[in-house]
Amino acid sequence: MVLAIAATLSAIALPSFARLLAETRVAEASNDLFGAVLLVRSEALKRHRRVVMCTSADAVDCAQDIGWHSGWIVFEDPNENGKRDGDESLLQVGQARPGQVRMTGTDKLGNYVSYVASGRTEQLSGAYLMGTLTICSEGVAKKIVINHAGRPRLAGASC
Repeated sequence: MVLAIAATLSAIALPSFARLLAETRVAEASNDLFGAVLLVRSEALKRHRRVVMCTSADAVDCAQDIGWHSGWIVFEDPNENGKRDGDESLLQVGQARPGQVRMTGTDKLGNYVSYVASGRTEQLSGAYLMGTLTICSEGVAKKIVINHAGRPRLAGASC
């Protein structure tokens, strides 16, 4: 009888526990990525030059089309080429989250976020850089929206 009651309670609690784990993963990943975006902006303002955050699988160089969940690096980019050269300061390394969450960006934010000395996001070409970074795990999602002025904000999303 006790086993039957325990099994019933477990069957009821297990789905909500899985959802709680997914919500926790998404909250942690979105807070880390949002904090990194804020760091890029503040460092660009402080250093009076371009600072870049890009996707990176090896925590040293930028990589294309791998997703933000593979990790990222933040670096000062005084020559404004969007690539980390050996003499450019590495400011932060973002933790990879393989298999836990999926972190993607819209076309322009798919591989990098770049802030200039004014605190605005800017593509390497000088054009506006705005869009959405989406963090998703098991049906739970959040997004980071970066507007044309470079202001990031967290918002709800769907996978």
